[in-house]
Amino acid sequence: MQLSFERPDYQYTLRSAGADGARVNERWLTASFAIAPDALIEDWPVLSADSMRTTDLDALLALDPELLLLGTGARQAFPPAVVLAACLQRGIGIEVMANAAAARTFTILAGEGRRVVAGFLFPPAP
Repeated sequence: MQLSFERPDYQYTLRSAGADGARVNERWLTASFAIAPDALIEDWPVLSADSMRTTDLDALLALDPELLLLGTGARQAFPPAVVLAACLQRGIGIEVMANAAAARTFTILAGEGRRVVAGFLFPPAP
């Protein structure tokens, strides 16, 4: 079987993500950020799921997603119900998972041409 490297036809590729950072294209990001196939929002000011407010979603929702993924670090941690409801009231699906799972899901959905946006949370280093 011959394997070949295929470059996606979008600007930002999420190569991996974990509890302490993520690789976007060839860069290693360690601060919270949001990504869509054609947009990158660096230094997203959210540090933890439990401290999220509905206004924290504004920049992500401006990218017009059909689905929003929220990577919450090493473990899945849900934001307040009002944050989840803000997406659902707009008809936008939201899935909350650990960063590694959110990265895998983002890559699959972006590869299918879906309008997906993912936010990844990384607390500041002590």
